[in-house]
Amino acid sequence: MATVARPRRSVLYMPGSNARALEKARTLAADGLILDLEDAVSPDAKDVARQQVCDAVKAGGYGGRELLVRVNGLATPWGAADVAAAATCGAHGILIPKVESADMVRQVEALMVANGAPADMAIWCMMETPRGMLKAEEIAGSTPRMGGFVMGTSDLAKDLHCAHTPLRLPMITSLGLCLLAARAWGLAALDGVYLDLNDDEGFEAHCQQGLELGFDGKTLIHPKTIETANRVFAPSDREITWSKTIIAAHAEAAKDGKGVVVVEGKLIENLHVENARRIVALSDQIAALEAGLST
Repeated sequence: MATVARPRRSVLYMPGSNARALEKARTLAADGLILDLEDAVSPDAKDVARQQVCDAVKAGGYGGRELLVRVNGLATPWGAADVAAAATCGAHGILIPKVESADMVRQVEALMVANGAPADMAIWCMMETPRGMLKAEEIAGSTPRMGGFVMGTSDLAKDLHCAHTPLRLPMITSLGLCLLAARAWGLAALDGVYLDLNDDEGFEAHCQQGLELGFDGKTLIHPKTIETANRVFAPSDREITWSKTIIAAHAEAAKDGKGVVVVEGKLIENLHVENARRIVALSDQIAALEAGLST
């Protein structure tokens, strides 16, 4: 099951135990939502959160947003029940925390299948431990259901004993390993959260770095950051115009049997055209998603 190409500029965590937040999420401009049953939910609220999340997804009203349910791990008292309930709630995928092996993914997949999960329901993985980094390629290829990786940079920094620095040099290796594995298997990749909600400039810089590294978007912990993530991870007007220009020029050259063309002094080959088509398609998908959310 190839990963569905869609906007993932902003993916907001929403606590499953907060019914008001689940309702408010229907009005937010995020491209996707992670409905959380794990870290954001206290042990005594796990059962309520599971029911509320499943009921909310079944009730609908989330438009074209991508919906992922982050379950508790199977080693916890709640994990198996979370997967069983989420399997048929109508979400696009199940997000597994602290994935460290292909076997962990396949155990969840077996439970999903046993509980009636549709064939197009994806599995996503939180990549947030040193062992997970070292097993990234194995995890990426563990199942045809694999949809993508979500970087858990807070847990990763804790385990690495490293600092949260502006350039994130202590975790660049980990980010790169996961991006390599994701792209090798045609998966989506979402950058980790930014913890300082009062640092707008720092947050935007992190988004820009994530874009430059190759991430599809940013995971978020507050609605106030949606606009910035959407803006940074969206193709700019200049990129879209340039992409359309080289697509058209290359098509004209191809009519004459040419594989390359020079546009404004730049040599354009098919590899540039492929990326240009990706940019234009993403722009069109963003426009369609935003039009649906505004109606």
